[in-house]
Amino acid sequence: MRSLLIAALVVCIGFTGCGERPARSTSRTTPSGSTTSQPKASTTVITVAAASDLKYVMDELVEEFQRLNPRSEIKVTYGSSGNFFAQLSNEAPFDIFFSADIEFPRKLIQQGQAIPESEFQYAIGQLVVWVRKESPLDVESQGLDVLLEPTVKKIAIANPKHAPYGRAAEATLKTSGLYEKVSERLVLGENVAQAAQFIESEAADVGLIAHSLATAAPMKDKGRFVIVPADLYPKLVQGGVILSWAADRKATESFRGFMTGEHGRTVLKRNGFLLPGE
Repeated sequence: MRSLLIAALVVCIGFTGCGERPARSTSRTTPSGSTTSQPKASTTVITVAAASDLKYVMDELVEEFQRLNPRSEIKVTYGSSGNFFAQLSNEAPFDIFFSADIEFPRKLIQQGQAIPESEFQYAIGQLVVWVRKESPLDVESQGLDVLLEPTVKKIAIANPKHAPYGRAAEATLKTSGLYEKVSERLVLGENVAQAAQFIESEAADVGLIAHSLATAAPMKDKGRFVIVPADLYPKLVQGGVILSWAADRKATESFRGFMTGEHGRTVLKRNGFLLPGE
């Protein structure tokens, strides 16, 4: 009888506790055969709507931010600020908005769709006249007058209806007295990055684009440019805001602080932006 009881206990132990549910293991076996625990790390995703002139600057800063904050993932969508404003007015699922015109974020605050105290300025944009490196156009000495050259058939700008750099380009042409002379040769990009692509791909001969794109690595060795005098167009004050429905406000504020902090300002300045307060 005693031997039968001992045998039953042995069987019971073999089945991990006689009816108790085994605990779920969070360990794995390493190649050496040892076992290490695997804590489940949570990842915070921050969704960003960014003006297209930030494309190369933002890519660089996002990479650095994620290196310093390995549990944060930044997902950026680039486009025209006006289009983003329309989407965000319908509560598009973004956490933070970087606009090329600070008036769009301010309107979102007025509409009750952004956090008032989260408003920030991060840069002052500059407009340039850009041509391909091999172009015979002497943009360096002619500046805006290069647009009047007979060989110039197409001039690329961003769409002024919803792109701040497009409005700046249109204002520049009107202020300088060139608009009526060149308006029929204008080709409009959906945003300033697309306008730059038109010139780079030879779909246009010359264009008015963001300084930040002209100085970025993909374009700086492919073209030549001159900066448009700032008094020819309204100041491009660029700013942003955190949306009211941001999923993780604290994490989003951390990213905003990084973009507007010392490192962010250094990268922005190196890439053709002027800085607020300077």
